[in-house]
Amino acid sequence: MQIIHASYSDLSGGAARAAYRIHRCLLQAEIDSRMQVLSKSSDDSTVRGNSSKIGRITTEIRTGIGLLAKKTIKSCDPVRYSAGVLPSNWVKSFHASDADVINLHWVGAETLSISEIGQIRKPIVWTFHDMWAFCGAEHYTNDGFNTRWREGYRADNRPQGESGFDLNRWTWERKQRNWKYPFHIVCPSNWLADCVRNSALMADYPVSVIPNPLDLNRFRPIEKTLARQLLNLPQQRSLILFGALGGTKDSRKGIDLLLQAISFLETEQSKNIEIEIVIFGQSPPLQVPKLGFPLRYIGHLADDISLALLYSAADVFVAPSRQDNLPNTIVEAIACGTPTVAFKIGGMPDLIEHRVSGYLAQPYEAEDLATGIQWVLQQQKESKSLSLAARRHAEYMFDPVRVAQQYVTVYKEAMNIQQK
Repeated sequence: MQIIHASYSDLSGGAARAAYRIHRCLLQAEIDSRMQVLSKSSDDSTVRGNSSKIGRITTEIRTGIGLLAKKTIKSCDPVRYSAGVLPSNWVKSFHASDADVINLHWVGAETLSISEIGQIRKPIVWTFHDMWAFCGAEHYTNDGFNTRWREGYRADNRPQGESGFDLNRWTWERKQRNWKYPFHIVCPSNWLADCVRNSALMADYPVSVIPNPLDLNRFRPIEKTLARQLLNLPQQRSLILFGALGGTKDSRKGIDLLLQAISFLETEQSKNIEIEIVIFGQSPPLQVPKLGFPLRYIGHLADDISLALLYSAADVFVAPSRQDNLPNTIVEAIACGTPTVAFKIGGMPDLIEHRVSGYLAQPYEAEDLATGIQWVLQQQKESKSLSLAARRHAEYMFDPVRVAQQYVTVYKEAMNIQQK
């Protein structure tokens, strides 16, 4: 069995890293797996992508042209858009290959055009990393703002406050027109799978739920004192960790809700627990917020060992996202035995066992988020039960061997459907 994974990148961004981990876990299971990317960052010989200077310039041009599409629409929804209009030569190479299955991943930023996806005649398995495939041009949307992904994109149900060219309806209609053969969809979370089943475009498509794999030998608990010593972090304080690429800039990541929660902690003085807040994945802003607690910016961490050290050094990881699928940061945190506090939204209930391995706050209630942080910090002072439960859950969910077996089953089903 030969698989080709198609993705915008192999390492740049959470979706790319998840796709690459799936590719690597299949290789470890002795599956002939290869990866085709638009933007290559690794030196992995099993990943094909133009990493030359010219190749990088071409990628930037394609991405830049794709971003122009957003200029045609005026919307208060700050999500990313992909119109999927620029052609590539990938489909020809797919058909010329010996691949049995094409596994699509995040193909936004003009990686593949919508029409090209419909031209693929080999069995397709599509791993969703966001909502783009069954929405318009948006990569995420929500019922509070927009229900078109459930109803279909019509002229009479455009959200209030949106004007200009109806990019989302135009994009959705092109998907409806070009995608005639049902793909087998894989969703990393039950929430995203339910979204697919309730969507106007893909309600009849076969869907499987398979979590993203993780190298549990790399991401594992490291003795806290040692981790803090190596990272030059204080030994006596309780460390609250928050992280995401562009985490303080992306409103969907909920940094404002975290700041509100911290203000509640300051009011309560967190039961006399001495706290420091650590943020990674983001450089310090020009104006550092005044929180009443020490705030430390770690910046971007490029390697897994540094990330594992940082997760292990923290007492609690906080993910205040308003909307998310199966965030790599939470996956990595619980694998390192770090309890997580998040809102009960998206894929969070798949990752966090409430009051067993972490805390699920009521959606968007900053005070309940603060309650969860405080509760975890107190529990961490008394025992290691939360950390042990988090690691145990990670070992069950993200075991690469188990995930590879689940993917092979889906690939076989997709091949059987194609043959019929």
